Amino acid sequence: MQFDPDSLAEAPRAPLRKVARLFRPHHRLIAAALLCVGVGSALGLVPPLLVKEVIDQALPHGDSGLLKLLVLGMLGALVASGLVSVLQTYLTTLVGQRVMFELRRRLYARLLSMPLRWFTGTQTGEVMSRLTSDVGGVQAVVTDTFVSLVSNLITVVLTLVVMYLLSWQLATLSVALVPLFILPTRRVGLATYRVRQRLQEQMGALAAHMQETLQISGVLLVKTFQTEDREGRRFAEGSRRVMDLQVRSAMIGRWFFMLVGLVTGAGPALLYFVGGTLVIRHQLSLGIIVAFATYLTRLYQPVTQLASTHVTVQGSLALFARLFEYLELEPEISAPAEPAPTSRLDGRVTFEGVSFAYLPGRYDPPGSPRPAPSRWALRDISFEVESGRLMALVGPSGAGKTTITYLLPRLYDPQVGRILIDGVDVRDLDPKVLGAHIGMVTQENFLFHTSVAANLRYAREDATDLQLEQACRAANIHEVIVRLPEGYDSIVGERGYRLSGGEKQRLAIARVILKDPRILVLDEATSSLDSESERLVQDALATLMRGRTSLVIAHRLSTVLRADEILVLDAGRIVERGTHPSLLAQGGLYSALYRRQFRTDPPATHEPEPLAG
Repeated sequence: MQFDPDSLAEAPRAPLRKVARLFRPHHRLIAAALLCVGVGSALGLVPPLLVKEVIDQALPHGDSGLLKLLVLGMLGALVASGLVSVLQTYLTTLVGQRVMFELRRRLYARLLSMPLRWFTGTQTGEVMSRLTSDVGGVQAVVTDTFVSLVSNLITVVLTLVVMYLLSWQLATLSVALVPLFILPTRRVGLATYRVRQRLQEQMGALAAHMQETLQISGVLLVKTFQTEDREGRRFAEGSRRVMDLQVRSAMIGRWFFMLVGLVTGAGPALLYFVGGTLVIRHQLSLGIIVAFATYLTRLYQPVTQLASTHVTVQGSLALFARLFEYLELEPEISAPAEPAPTSRLDGRVTFEGVSFAYLPGRYDPPGSPRPAPSRWALRDISFEVESGRLMALVGPSGAGKTTITYLLPRLYDPQVGRILIDGVDVRDLDPKVLGAHIGMVTQENFLFHTSVAANLRYAREDATDLQLEQACRAANIHEVIVRLPEGYDSIVGERGYRLSGGEKQRLAIARVILKDPRILVLDEATSSLDSESERLVQDALATLMRGRTSLVIAHRLSTVLRADEILVLDAGRIVERGTHPSLLAQGGLYSALYRRQFRTDPPATHEPEPLAG
């Protein structure tokens, strides 16, 4: 297989320096491992020298005592070398695994710190591919390559020193063949880098396809549209591309390594010819030739491994580049250098002239030039919700209601204006403090594939069984849970699919009750529920909102009637505000929405009491 070196992209050098920085905290262990490498390499030089003495001294002079001593020396060197090798393996494995642990930890922490906008522009399968496939691909390089590189370099240097001390002629002859090992490695390494980069991209795309089609929602879509054959073809096409690239990656440099094998085999033959001629002329001893034959293996084997290591590292740079691309992402939403002091927030929420747009394209780090938004999701939004009051958000689809609920907990930051809690800009609050005081119940409430109790304790890790039960009773879900096969220890299934829609909603409400936040952000999802489930969810929501500041996207008339104030949004602007009777009297957008959206609600015999105030 032929490759044009002019078409190969230069492998980045920066990842090498970054990888080296990963090892810096472990310098003491590395020093101990290098000491073992040096001692092991030095011990490996002893047996050939002892063999030389056996051939040149002990055997010709019939000295059995010397022979026994030399043989014991060989055995002792082998035992000592083996013990040092065991210690070296332990130290290098420990260093490598600590580096991999830190790499995984930092990568996962950085991904969790990224804003919601980054995840909406990145496929989950691609992220998982970097966390698993890419990290797994560099593990061998991190744990083995560094030590192999140093060990082989020390072995080559020490072997050359001894070889030149024994015979400069044979040593020079041996060294003359070394360039044949080294020269082709750059070309092979660059080709490997390029193919490895394309291979990881294709594997990421294949992982993304599997993640989308094999999760519960994806499987349901495939089965309801009966597209199994189509998805099977797409998967086969992606797998074929991966297969072709893997074959190409495996075949790169095979001719080079075949040449290395020929040189490795031809070297000893040339040595015996030249060395034998010198022995015949009585210019060298037979023991030196035998020792040189052993040293030649100790020279060519590490040189071959060094060449192979160079190719491996060049190929792995593509993986390191992908990993460091994620590690160097800058969170768009970060904690302030000096967070505003807070004890417990009262929950007064204020929006001051807030404008926001979902910017197109992939995620750009803070400070990047931003194009002017072509379509604002929110324009000049200003309102205030007093502590303990309920504000309902009403409007047609796409009016900006959900965007408002995303901005309050800083899932996004507005481009214009401020959002304040108790008069403090949310950007000046510690994100952990802000998150602790805000609870969200959305239309898509996520449940982990674990027990009911574990899902509830996600809000409060130290919650007692009694507290779990109290929260579930308040959310009208306790009786359902105790009827499950294992009660609170029952597994809810992938994304909670073992529970009905109403049960998942009430379990999510119980989780927020357990968190006990001061501010609630609710996107009611009762429109798709049956009447009994809807009633239970509405009762649970009423309990949850009591005494808390609530910002609610209203889907049902009961919530609208409870609201202390209603904001009516259209095209990202507040077009009306007021109470239910006053807005009906205006005869505007709210009145039209009421007739269209709420006319199917059962008529209320009286206006419900507000939850607070």
